[in-house]
Amino acid sequence: MKPRTKRALAIVAGVVTLGIASALVLNAFQSNLVFFFSPTQVAGAEAPKDRAFRIGGLVEKGSVKRDANGLTVTFIVTDTAKTVPVTYTGMLPDLFQEGKGVVAQGKLRADGVFVAEQVLAKHDENYMPPEAAEALEKAKHGQMPSLGKQMKAVDQ
Repeated sequence: MKPRTKRALAIVAGVVTLGIASALVLNAFQSNLVFFFSPTQVAGAEAPKDRAFRIGGLVEKGSVKRDANGLTVTFIVTDTAKTVPVTYTGMLPDLFQEGKGVVAQGKLRADGVFVAEQVLAKHDENYMPPEAAEALEKAKHGQMPSLGKQMKAVDQ
């Protein structure tokens, strides 16, 4: 084989390897991408039905109910406009309280109950995840963005 042919084959092999590596990285990124939705957006059927996402807002006062086994907890997340029931099995963060901010990650069941795999609570009196704070503020003023606007913002 001529040196020129060997170089061409090496370049082609390198480009193919780079393409495969890029495809694997993009696939892994897409699989781990988790969007945030407010209860108003979930109630408006803007949240995905077949993949995990995050929901955030305030834990509604009087809504926390613990199962007899002590590990399963149900509560309601609200953005002051709409509410979504959430169920979670596991240890809740120490700072989890009624009336405080929370972000839960999981999937929405067909019956409208959000099954959380992870629950995060705010860490001090002044902190709330930016997405949750923005969603609460917009819900107060009745200005919830549509999913299309949210997707455009993520793309930019």
